[in-house]
Amino acid sequence: MSRTTNLELLQKQKGFLPSNSVDLVIFGFHENDLKILLLQHKDESWSLPGGFILKEEHLDTAAKRVLEERTGLKKIFLRQFFSFGDPERTRLNNRAHQLEKLFDKDEYSAELRQLFLGRFVSTGYYALVEYTKVNPVPDDFSARCNWCDVNALPSLIADHAQIIKKALETLRQQIHFQPIGMNLLPKKFTMPEIQSLYETIIGTKLDRRNFMRRISSYKILVRLQEKRTGVAYKAPYLYLFDKKAYQRALEEGLTNLW
Repeated sequence: MSRTTNLELLQKQKGFLPSNSVDLVIFGFHENDLKILLLQHKDESWSLPGGFILKEEHLDTAAKRVLEERTGLKKIFLRQFFSFGDPERTRLNNRAHQLEKLFDKDEYSAELRQLFLGRFVSTGYYALVEYTKVNPVPDDFSARCNWCDVNALPSLIADHAQIIKKALETLRQQIHFQPIGMNLLPKKFTMPEIQSLYETIIGTKLDRRNFMRRISSYKILVRLQEKRTGVAYKAPYLYLFDKKAYQRALEEGLTNLW
């Protein structure tokens, strides 16, 4: 049974909620760069990973399902951040024409073509994942699933550039109150790495000494005796998050880091 037939069978048996979908902005952090997971379709266009919502499926469950399909990971930090409902959104960047070409084949039923070519209201979610734990996989209609630097993204379909922009704005607004560092950094990290993460998200360079003094004042970091090896400069100490202390600090807000 082909992958397309599997998709149509799922639609026929359970049914998707018409005109509604989810789109995911999946953030990762690697080598001091903030990255986003993108799909490249077989027509070479790029998009965010997304999917339909089953009629009997909770919206959050649909987002978690799509996230697992793209990353293979469960229990990942995931938050709903905005709904996108411009009636012209599927016509932006020639998306309607691209879809018509993609589904102009006898193998696709009229019902499936109507599902993809109609108007959508999409609910946006952002996810935070540790880069090294993700093995991206493409979906039924995609050729590749790749990490892309947030500052060097390819041209995207429909309004997906606007979705990413809104997700970044939300991430910057919530950086003081959400466990962003704990979800984007590896388990063990250096002080320069956590500083680089905050600098990348807020888009501003921070004074090294001030940042170290201020984040240390929250007592959310545990310095290990281990040091980062294999670096060309003086080996820095590794740190862990004290999860309980981190959660307590987030409840009040990490508002004095810069």
